[in-house]
Amino acid sequence: MALTIPVVAMAGCSNGPSSASSSTSSAPGSSTSSSSTSGAGGAAGAASAGKKLNVAVIPKAVGFDYWTHVKAGAQCAAQKLGNVNIEWNGVSAETDVTGQINMLNGYLSRHVDALIYAATDAKALVPVTQKAQQAKIPVYNIDSGTTPQTVPLFATDNVQGAKEVAKLMNTALHGHGKVALLEFQPGSMTNDQRKQGFIEGLKKYPGLKLVSDQADQSDANQALNVTNNILTANPDLNGLFASNEPGVIGASHAVSQRNLKGKVVMVGWDAAPDEVKALSSGEITALIVQNPFRMGFDSVVAAVEHIRKGVAVTKEDTGVYVVTTKNMNQQQMKAILAPSCTNPPLKSSDPWLKYVHMK
Repeated sequence: MALTIPVVAMAGCSNGPSSASSSTSSAPGSSTSSSSTSGAGGAAGAASAGKKLNVAVIPKAVGFDYWTHVKAGAQCAAQKLGNVNIEWNGVSAETDVTGQINMLNGYLSRHVDALIYAATDAKALVPVTQKAQQAKIPVYNIDSGTTPQTVPLFATDNVQGAKEVAKLMNTALHGHGKVALLEFQPGSMTNDQRKQGFIEGLKKYPGLKLVSDQADQSDANQALNVTNNILTANPDLNGLFASNEPGVIGASHAVSQRNLKGKVVMVGWDAAPDEVKALSSGEITALIVQNPFRMGFDSVVAAVEHIRKGVAVTKEDTGVYVVTTKNMNQQQMKAILAPSCTNPPLKSSDPWLKYVHMK
């Protein structure tokens, strides 16, 4: 029970919109002032109240379990709001920054009613946001934003979550040991924030020494190779932080292949089925789990309510949780690990729930 509280108060390149999945159903959903300018709204939005809305939701990449939960949340929101179509699409690799830029620009050229996307690169995607604003298309970021962040961002407090990793490492290693960091995509806001939080967190624990910091380009095979390199160079390694889904999967395989289960304390990020399996088997000590369903759900509700009713939107911390073998079977954690529209990981305090009928 002690670890069920959120830590924070609190993953074929495509050059344009191609395949997309839609979702429509029934029920309408009337909050906040934006320090960021998202795009169109107000009177123009009110005039669109009876119109079917096309909302493009673009992850960093398709094919990862994490992003399927974002999609589920977005489609659930569209179903509950009614008269909303979700256009879901993405590049095949999070490193395909150019492909994502081209895809997003394609949706802007079609003048979708709103654009919601996770930025593959914090700086390179800024012009896309600016183009949307100039076209008066509401635009929001999910999971990963831009620098500067000029529109509302629905995301995890990555810095705080990564500080919790350092705390978990310190507890598991009794205050002493050599640890390593497995980054995924330097230049991505989420990557850089997790690195920042972990390094800042380690400063509180002088007995922990960071001996290696390498990146795997958000690829499980590369993560396997990089982790093996880290373990070869540091045979006395005590702890490893793998900071996203592909990294955790690759690193856990390396640990297993070397028969280091229980000898290297491994903390992972996200909760794909293979990660949860590794947690259950003891290869992983703990998982830092986000709420991607909520990112998709709340951002779509926000976009629609902004367009239809002029509701203002601000950034949102969607929460992060520590999952261990002790709490993974609790009801709250089951909803986080396997979210659905019938069992959504949404708290009654979620500010966007009042705009939808969930039953």
